[in-house]
Formats: sequence, C-alpha cells, structure tokens
Amino acid sequence: MTKKHLLFLGPPGAGKGTQASLICESNSYLHLSTGELLRKEVDQKTTLGIQVKEIINSGKLVDDELVLQIVKQNLALSKKGWILDGYPRNISQANSLTKVLDELNQPIEKVFYLNLEEEILVKRLLNRGRKDDNEKTIRTRLDIYKKTTQPLIGYYKDLNILEYIDGDRDLKTISDDIKQKMA
Repeated sequence: MTKKHLLFLGPPGAGKGTQASLICESNSYLHLSTGELLRKEVDQKTTLGIQVKEIINSGKLVDDELVLQIVKQNLALSKKGWILDGYPRNISQANSLTKVLDELNQPIEKVFYLNLEEEILVKRLLNRGRKDDNEKTIRTRLDIYKKTTQPLIGYYKDLNILEYIDGDRDLKTISDDIKQKMA
C-alpha cells in the first residue's frame, strides 16, 4: 500500500483510536493520537503534563497551539504515511493544520468519520473505565464535541475527502470498510 495521510474524525468513544491503530499496524504508518501524546505527557509528569491533566480532568480541551506543536514535531518523523486521530478539533485547528501539512508537503488525502449514536458512546466510554470518564464529564465532552468538532464534517465534505463510516458495527467490519475506502 502506498504512503497515505489520513484523518480519523468522530466523537469520543467512536473507536477512532482502535481503528487507526489497526490500520497503522498493518501498513507501518505512524499513528498520531493527540489523546495518547497528551496522556504520555501526563504520565511522565512533565510541566506540560501537569497542565494537561488539570485541563482534561475538568472536561475541557487542551490549547490549540500546544497540540499543533506536538503534532508538527511528530509528523516530521513520518516516513511511510500517518493517521491523525483526535486532531483537529475545530475549524481554526483545521486551518492551522492545513498550513503545517502544506509546509511538510503532506496533505490529508482522506478523512474517515466514525459515526455513532450518543447513548452508545456514553455506554462505551463508561465501560472504558478511565479515571477521567464519569457520566457528567463524558456528556460535557460530547457537548463540546458537537459545538466545536462537528463543523469539521462539513469542512472536509466540502473538500471532497470525507468518508462516512458506521461505527456501530464489529471491529473487523469497520476495519474492512475503511480499508476498502482507502484503496
């Protein structure tokens, strides 16, 4: 498979990270999950990590510039292709990311939007059992997602690079659907 630059969009709990990991593993792509990059900072208790932990625990989103900086430094390491998961989260970030990708000559080729009903997402996130996942925090995150991230669906649809994926199916069926649409 040739070098690809892909973006996985969808609400928290839709399975973006799981699907991105599977596709990256089978294609030797770099998987850039902003959530994982930020959690790594938290786990290492860096100055940034301490700030990030406070922000995440309150259910808010981490600062755009900070996330873009982390993403840019990781994208520069990519040799075979990459999948971005969890970023951009709003139109402003999408515009900043496009500039960075133009500089790196690595434009996004396809955006996969994993779609699921809210109640299914809440159940999934509660079952995941992370410390920062309780129903109130989850619903706050889903509300923020609807206000800030959902407009990206139209943004990428207008660029003719958006693919809808039904996220309420088994892992393999979703993965096969994505692989077919990547071809």
